[in-house]
Amino acid sequence: MSLFGKLFGSSGKGGKSPSPQEAIQRLRETEEMLTKKQEFLEKKIEQELVTAKRNGTKNKRAALQALKRKKRYEKQLAQIDGTLSTIEFQREALENAHTNTEVIKNMGFAAKAMKAAHDNMDIDKVDDLMQDITEQQELAQEISDAISKPVGFGEEFDEDELLAELEELEQEELDKNLLEIGDNVPLPNVPSTSLPARPAKKKEEEDEDDMKDLEAWAAN
Repeated sequence: MSLFGKLFGSSGKGGKSPSPQEAIQRLRETEEMLTKKQEFLEKKIEQELVTAKRNGTKNKRAALQALKRKKRYEKQLAQIDGTLSTIEFQREALENAHTNTEVIKNMGFAAKAMKAAHDNMDIDKVDDLMQDITEQQELAQEISDAISKPVGFGEEFDEDELLAELEELEQEELDKNLLEIGDNVPLPNVPSTSLPARPAKKKEEEDEDDMKDLEAWAAN
């Protein structure tokens, strides 16, 4: 039996393969175990380093033994670091493979559902249906346009003649308004009293004036 068979067990040729979830869970448990081992070795390294420092001048042999144990612990720690890196890579690859498997499975499920949905569909019938819908929409639009047009009951009029008649009516209305304005403007009233008469000269004064005019003419 191989080393991995001894470590993880073997189900034989006819045995069932583990599921991706089971394998991922096993790898996570292994990572957790190795992480605890790392913490234990780090503490042991610190302890051996303290022992070596304490016995450096007093007991050289004890100090050397402590350093040797420290080296062994460091070597084990380095091996565990490498093992954890390998396990982490394997777990991530397995998780990606599991994700891809689920994605493909769901896509296949969706493809089957789509195929089942299309089994009862005939493309020719779909085209006929869409053509019918288009024709009905066009008919509905024509009906709407016909209803919205104003009804003239067959009477047609020349728009130019109507505009000319409207201008005549406007002109007549304007002339009528001007006449009404002229009639309503008040004229100045005739004075009710007579103007003051120029005072008449006396007969004697007139004769006297005439004589003066005659004398002046004769003198010349």
